[in-house]
Amino acid sequence: QVQLVESGGGLVQPGGSLRLSCAASGFTFSTYAMRWYRQAPGKGRDLVAFISSGGQTTTYADSVKGRFTISRDNAKNTVYLQMNSLKPEDTTVYYCNTVLTMGNIWGQGTQVTVSS
Repeated sequence: QVQLVESGGGLVQPGGSLRLSCAASGFTFSTYAMRWYRQAPGKGRDLVAFISSGGQTTTYADSVKGRFTISRDNAKNTVYLQMNSLKPEDTTVYYCNTVLTMGNIWGQGTQVTVSS
């Protein structure tokens, strides 16, 4: 069964840090690019970060460049999103994603709340 399971969200003060994790199963993780998206209530999902299958290529949304870092451990079938210098506007649900031949695969999401 193909599955993505996010974890690591929570409540953090502005300027703080969180690390999100996404554990993958049911497919050959090391051969697929991975992405993190976020979705505010009533809005579409926005791409936050991308990482290639081998980890050599990463890209970021302008709003998170210099603050967020995507990485992966293919031995652990896990992709990470390190989020530093968090701002209240980063508050939303974060999803990991991959695109397989069967289509888009999404996790259940993890809530990140940045508030004092």
